[in-house]
Amino acid sequence: MTHYFIIGGDGKEYGPITAAELRQWFEEGRLNAQTRTRTETDTAWRPLAEFPEFADLLTAPPSAGAPPPASADEVTSGDYELDIGNCVNRGWNLFKENLGTLWGGFLLAMLVVGALAGLNGAVAAQIPKPLFNAPAFRISYDIGVQAVMALVNGPLFGGVFYLFIRRIRGYPAAAGDVFTGFQTAFKDLFLGSFVVSFLIGLCMLPFKILYLETVQPVLEHVQRGSSSEMHQLLPALLGVLPVLGFCLIPTIYLTVNWQFTLPLIVDKRLDFWSAMKTSWKQVHRHWWLVFGLVVVIGLINVAGFLACCVGELFTAPLTIAATMYAYETLFGRSQTA
Repeated sequence: MTHYFIIGGDGKEYGPITAAELRQWFEEGRLNAQTRTRTETDTAWRPLAEFPEFADLLTAPPSAGAPPPASADEVTSGDYELDIGNCVNRGWNLFKENLGTLWGGFLLAMLVVGALAGLNGAVAAQIPKPLFNAPAFRISYDIGVQAVMALVNGPLFGGVFYLFIRRIRGYPAAAGDVFTGFQTAFKDLFLGSFVVSFLIGLCMLPFKILYLETVQPVLEHVQRGSSSEMHQLLPALLGVLPVLGFCLIPTIYLTVNWQFTLPLIVDKRLDFWSAMKTSWKQVHRHWWLVFGLVVVIGLINVAGFLACCVGELFTAPLTIAATMYAYETLFGRSQTA
């Protein structure tokens, strides 16, 4: 009887197990087509999809439509071990092996985001600067922009996450899947995006008000060529730094806690509020590990930005892949993509 060994989502080796046990693990969602597998006589690991004896398991992937929602208790039913380096390494391998699909889908999303940003810039340019930089108007305007952007960005990035999750699990996917969120979970993806960005934005409100009242007027004078105001710019900037540091603490805390809100909506079909609570609950088991992941992917994207900005077009999909591998570690026990 042939026995098998597999590399689990936590990066650890499991086995030996029989073919029957492997099939059972697959049905339980503990394995997928990309799970690294070998027999007791193999010297190299291969994706499970390359084993012909298990071809029947992989010929009927779950529907891309609307699977039944998972319960929050089911999604957060167990503990996890998050290996940041393993997530990045596996994300890189996934991106390399699916370059056309993943990069193509990401570029489609970026084209839409770029068009929206350009439209926002055109609208903002038509508003008189004194009015635009008035704190009350600027804050109201930014909230309105958040809401409009969330109508597109929520479903769009939900679709991006959906695309990456499907390829991680070895299911068929195409670049056009980035628009899936508009069909399957538009309302909750919009609300998940807007509510999270709104609440996080509230944390930065004291800094934004102080900046608009103290730094922005000086900066405008300097930009108009007023050298007499130059000596006031540095003290004004230094004056807002303590408030910025204070505001960043809750901002970072909430950002990490709600890191997986959109993937939970598009994958597990949770409503936006349940997704926010579920992400918070599971992240809190090992908050510092997830924070470490956020820092690492942030540094990778900064490196891409510094590479003439173009590098971020490649580092961003890589970090999305790494984040989705982390998502699988935290929430992937009951797969529904």
